[in-house]
Amino acid sequence: MKSGTQKFLNIFLPLSLVLTILGWGGLFLIVRSTVPTLGPRWLFFFLGVVALTGPALPVIYFLNKRFPSDSPVEGMVILRQALWVGIFGSTITWLQLGRVLTPAMALILAGVFALIEFLLRLFERSRWNPNR
Repeated sequence: MKSGTQKFLNIFLPLSLVLTILGWGGLFLIVRSTVPTLGPRWLFFFLGVVALTGPALPVIYFLNKRFPSDSPVEGMVILRQALWVGIFGSTITWLQLGRVLTPAMALILAGVFALIEFLLRLFERSRWNPNR
């Protein structure tokens, strides 16, 4: 088995399964058994981030392996990129609850998140030393 596949199976697959089960299970319980007061609503958004981050982890991992960059991607970068997916989904849900979400706003928000990630990767690449 290759090193990359072993790393995925040892680290990202269990993390992805745990986050997915906790997130979607918690969302199911929140929606079925609570009223939308302040506490459960914030828990809903938190569990939304967790529920979307879990399934995004394997997708982000394989995208980073399929399209490698000059500086190798570390585990925390993959986790951060998957968290961006969760934060984006939860933000979109929050905007929809307020009835202010438009397709243009969703695209602008996705562009802002992509720009932030691009700038973070640019900063990391400028500090990367291949001799370490």
